[in-house]
Amino acid sequence: MKRAMRAVVATSMLLALSLSMAARAEPIVIGSKNFNESYVLAEIMAQLLESKGFEVDRRTGLGGTTICYEALKSGEIDVYAEYTGTLSQVILKTGALAPTLEELNAGLAPDDLSVLPSLGFNNTYAITLKATLAESLGLTKVSQLPGQDFEVAVSHEFLNREDGWPGLAAKYGLDQQPAGIEHGLAYQAIDEGKIDITDAYSTDGDLERYGLTTLADDKGYFPQYFAVPLIRNDLPPEVIAALRQLAGAFDDASMRALNARVVVDDDDFVTVARGFLVNSGLVSEQVTIHTPETWELILTDTTNHLVLTGIAVFVGCAIGIPLGIIVFPNPVASRAVIYVAGLMQTIPSLALLALMIPLFGLGAVPAIIALTLYSLLPILRNTITALITIDPELKRVSLAIGLNPAQQLSHVLLPMALPNILSGIKTATVIAIGTATLAAFVGAGGLGEPIVTGLSLNDMSLILRGAIPAALLAIVAEFLFDRLEKSLVPAHMLSGKLPE
Repeated sequence: MKRAMRAVVATSMLLALSLSMAARAEPIVIGSKNFNESYVLAEIMAQLLESKGFEVDRRTGLGGTTICYEALKSGEIDVYAEYTGTLSQVILKTGALAPTLEELNAGLAPDDLSVLPSLGFNNTYAITLKATLAESLGLTKVSQLPGQDFEVAVSHEFLNREDGWPGLAAKYGLDQQPAGIEHGLAYQAIDEGKIDITDAYSTDGDLERYGLTTLADDKGYFPQYFAVPLIRNDLPPEVIAALRQLAGAFDDASMRALNARVVVDDDDFVTVARGFLVNSGLVSEQVTIHTPETWELILTDTTNHLVLTGIAVFVGCAIGIPLGIIVFPNPVASRAVIYVAGLMQTIPSLALLALMIPLFGLGAVPAIIALTLYSLLPILRNTITALITIDPELKRVSLAIGLNPAQQLSHVLLPMALPNILSGIKTATVIAIGTATLAAFVGAGGLGEPIVTGLSLNDMSLILRGAIPAALLAIVAEFLFDRLEKSLVPAHMLSGKLPE
């Protein structure tokens, strides 16, 4: 009996060990939102885990709170840095201004998520403007803003979130009507005098970079926004223990200094994170971290971009051309199909990508599905239009010489429709190349990744690193399709003149 019990215990221990090893074998996926501080914290967590021997994947720049949280719930990422105020106001909607970890974890439990102890700093929202303007008008607090004639633009998330502009305006009686603007671009707009006021994060390095000051929240509207690792509860205990080492490792000043190193000193996230971990004694200087060269990054991003675009356009052709052939004889069906395809194009691409996350997770799959939907309209429309507009005389002649419907389609209709079909595919390809830059918001990579990062940092070199190759891809696609058209389509069909 004792021998049997020992065998059971040993088997259980081996099973637990094997499960633990299997868990370790899976990469830990670190996510981030699309602003500077979130990138820095993601890189710090990633390097800390790598120093402990864990394999780490990075899914950074995923867009706003909703996208990151849905990605965490679905298991597409394992951890990202969130803020207590955002959790209480936006996700859990408790309205608590200073929620405790216990309250947050109780609310997160149904999603099998939890937060770890605070990293130590409070990155609260703030209203900011040029220090020189504030000094000249004697502005020190938000309650002085009502009645002032200011141009206001705030980040898109702040414009609509529960703890954002609507509540702030109601609390202070603000009558300004703000426009929405990308967070990183707002600072540049203030610096150039295009706007006067925007929202800021109190630990932003850009406050120092652009000589900005923040107004005191004298009515206590904003909740506390202590940074916390938000994790899946199924993470290995060793990973959780490693992340707990970051508890209290920052204060407001040190986090602002790290952010400033990126936006003011132009240090990259990898270097800033490494410096912090080494200086804090959390990582040994002997641990080496490979930083890819710029050309390697461009090559990787371009390859990913081509894969996303190529698959989407191929699938769009595989659906759109046969569907166009099937429905073109029926005018009602043709109009209905084109209408539905056109309706897909009216959905904002970023919204469509966000809707895809609960269904398909993060990465290439939702991006390819969205790009395919956007590719369908020009392919479908051109296929149907080309087939409908073929001279009826040609159809009658083909029937007169004994061609069956299949032969008529392959020998007459499709060759005649080919120029327009190719034109539709070309249009779809160019659209897909441009739209695919938004795939970075769902962790699909591509040339949108440096663009999104550059926007968050107001770094034109990063923006150009993605924008120029994307533009070149569109030009090359146009050229290749023109060459393909000339090689496949008889010259007289392109020129509209009969051969002599």
